[in-house]
Amino acid sequence: MKTNNLNYIFNNLFVILLLLLTSSHAIAQTPQVPKEMRFADLTLRLNEQARREIQLDVDALYRNPTYFKTKLERVNLYMPIIERELQKEGVPTDLKYLVIQESSLIADAVSTSNAVGFWQFKKGTAEEVFLRVDSQIDERKNIVSSTQGAARYLKKNNAQFNNWMCGLVAYQMGLGGAKSYFGTQYNGKKVVELDRNTHWYFKKFLAHKVAFEGNNVQLVSNTGYLEEISIQGPTTLKAVASRLNVSEDHLKEYNKWTSKGSIPGDKPYSIIYLKSGLTPRPAISEATSAAPASEINYQDTRYSQSLRQATTYPKVSGNTAKATQPNQILVNDIEAVQAAASTTQDEFTDQIGMRTGKFRRINDLDKKEPVKAGEYYYTAQKSTKAEAEIHVVKKGETLWSISQKYGIKLAALKAKNRIRADNHLVPGMVLNLQEHRKRSEDIKILPLNQQNIANKPVTTQQAIPTSNPQTQTSPPVNQEVNKSPENSRIVHTVIKGENLFRISQKYGVRVEEIKKWNNLNNDNIQLGQKLTIYRP
Repeated sequence: MKTNNLNYIFNNLFVILLLLLTSSHAIAQTPQVPKEMRFADLTLRLNEQARREIQLDVDALYRNPTYFKTKLERVNLYMPIIERELQKEGVPTDLKYLVIQESSLIADAVSTSNAVGFWQFKKGTAEEVFLRVDSQIDERKNIVSSTQGAARYLKKNNAQFNNWMCGLVAYQMGLGGAKSYFGTQYNGKKVVELDRNTHWYFKKFLAHKVAFEGNNVQLVSNTGYLEEISIQGPTTLKAVASRLNVSEDHLKEYNKWTSKGSIPGDKPYSIIYLKSGLTPRPAISEATSAAPASEINYQDTRYSQSLRQATTYPKVSGNTAKATQPNQILVNDIEAVQAAASTTQDEFTDQIGMRTGKFRRINDLDKKEPVKAGEYYYTAQKSTKAEAEIHVVKKGETLWSISQKYGIKLAALKAKNRIRADNHLVPGMVLNLQEHRKRSEDIKILPLNQQNIANKPVTTQQAIPTSNPQTQTSPPVNQEVNKSPENSRIVHTVIKGENLFRISQKYGVRVEEIKKWNNLNNDNIQLGQKLTIYRP
């Protein structure tokens, strides 16, 4: 009996040891650098010396299995977000390996040259790509914002060379340094020979690409995945944590970009937190994009949330304190400027240093249309499709106002929906912002009760899922709701950075209506001022 027990124990120990050795070997099995590989849109041909140099770096990354596995855990967590943001900017997803090289995906990493965060930006460069860096917020430590900034920077660099190798090296050397180093020898080239003279930074990047791509990640299992929500403050991580049923310390661990746990109200910020499970739920756009408008279930809570999120547009980023000055902000990731006062097109374009004809074409304006105070106007071309999938028309909206809200060309908006005039718009009409409506497909018009759901402004409470749907939420801190029978009258308290235009967008009303309701003679409002709003 004792002999049988010993055999049983020995056999189990042997199996466990074998599994451990197999797992360790699988993780530590070093991939080999090939003679030819693809990077972005380039074909790379490596001579033996270049291969040996890169292989040494790959071997070094695999030398400590524990350290490599820890890094791989972070790679598995963050890469879905990084890939998504690179794709949005039109940057090849191969560039994702650069973030591993730069920071090992450590949010608060600081280099010897004082570069900070996931993508290792210095303060000046961060501000160039519209990241907020001050005593309260450091978006270099925000995985979403910093990746957006890195994508813009890489894309700008590549535009100078039409060669992603040169664009990537410019990330380390600066654009001027890369131009001096490369000259024009690689401009537009799609086949590149690598040898001992190839820049060390690019060879180190290729080592990270070889080490972390493909099947190397299959045996590493995370305990969850990162969920992202967009929050418009002012609020705190503590308040957000209570609604997410996670600890405040948990949110602080994954959101080091807010030094004191405060989320300001100047723009929406992305908050991430760890959720249990193997894979995230499908994105709303994936779940609905295959269904024609007539077949979409608009009572589906996921789709209702998608409709509500339309109220977060236009998305303004950059130095919002100087929004009325050129080259300071992006609106929907497009260069833009805000009008400080109502004026003519000629006077406004003189102020921002732009030709009137170009300004008019970019913003789809008629020749004599005035520039209105508080409105955002684009200084670079709008896109042919929006980031959002659909828009539900509200009373008083025009095709032009919708096109400006999402940064989509007016002609593209009309073509996608086969609508040519504002008098064809009906409140509740669901407009496509990405795909063209099929000729046999009717435009969906939501019933009134669903229009109210879809057009209700997103508050912090609405944007965050709660574990108990019956829980009653209080109004946002800057609103006092008058409990009239129809609950349509709201008293809004003006917060820092707001103007009449932003407030009008928040509630789906017109600036002139707000002025009329509050007996305002001009567009000037004060911090803390209370405004009466009648929600449509």
